[in-house]
Amino acid sequence: MDFEHQYHAYKALVDQYLADAVQETKPRSLYKPLTYVLSGGGKRIRPILVLLASEAVGGKAAEAIHAGAGIEILHNFTLVHDDIMDNANSRRGRATVHTRWDGNVAILVGDELLALAYRILLRTESPRIKDITSVFTEGVVEVCEGQAYDKEFEDRSNVSVDEYLLMIRKKTGKMVAVATEIGAIIGNGSPAEVAALKNYGELVGRAFQVQDDLLDVVGDEKQFGKMIGGDLREGKKTFLLLEALKRARGKDGLLLKGLVKNGGASKKMIGEFRRIFETSGAIGAAETRIRSDIDEAKQQLGLLKQSPAREMLFWFTDMLLHRTY
Repeated sequence: MDFEHQYHAYKALVDQYLADAVQETKPRSLYKPLTYVLSGGGKRIRPILVLLASEAVGGKAAEAIHAGAGIEILHNFTLVHDDIMDNANSRRGRATVHTRWDGNVAILVGDELLALAYRILLRTESPRIKDITSVFTEGVVEVCEGQAYDKEFEDRSNVSVDEYLLMIRKKTGKMVAVATEIGAIIGNGSPAEVAALKNYGELVGRAFQVQDDLLDVVGDEKQFGKMIGGDLREGKKTFLLLEALKRARGKDGLLLKGLVKNGGASKKMIGEFRRIFETSGAIGAAETRIRSDIDEAKQQLGLLKQSPAREMLFWFTDMLLHRTY
């Protein structure tokens, strides 16, 4: 089976669903920016995981497409509101909604995306729709908690690595876990299969975020699609920065504490902080964490019966691990 081809086929299916999802055009001030958001592309990781998780327990992708699209719309809701809170000017190489329009429009578009996500999720035909909606709702709650922790950490100088991992488990890992858990429920998986896929999603989501932190320092700017060192310039407390703060001593330790105190680094210092991350072992710690989470995620997949969908999930996991953007 050509997994790359299948991935792009599923991605095209999701893209087309999202293109057709909103037929309304008025009020124009709401639906023009909303369709702008949904046409913004992306890897469509979460909806594809819904489809694969359903198939991996014996279900059909077609039965899971509504939930997959709903989760992708929910993900975009979080991005629109995150961009407002982070004062971000661009997303996936395009102007953010509050930049292209204004903050009030962006808030309303985010609210509408949340409602639309539920509307589309509820198209799912399943005797377990109450369970599906409950998992979805808990995902919304935890993502909001994760974002709250993220904003709190901006004003704290003493954030621990464990606190950071809790934050990304809620903000990033939870929504991936929601995707795989809901897919397994729609596919009528056993309690053990549902639990395995939920655990798989949480581990992959955490690895994905730590990989994102790593790519911000060591990635290729053209492939990554945004400026390398952006997290350092903003003073974001990433896995790398918190690990380096734990490990670095002397002048390097003082430079890191200065970065935190000043709320960011200058562009000319990015290379120096990259060196500190390397020599302190923070980059190695990030790579070890990613590999550990991915290995554990694969162990969860090993609990499922052999199937083409399970094998594609193994492939998908490796693709995420080796991504460069």
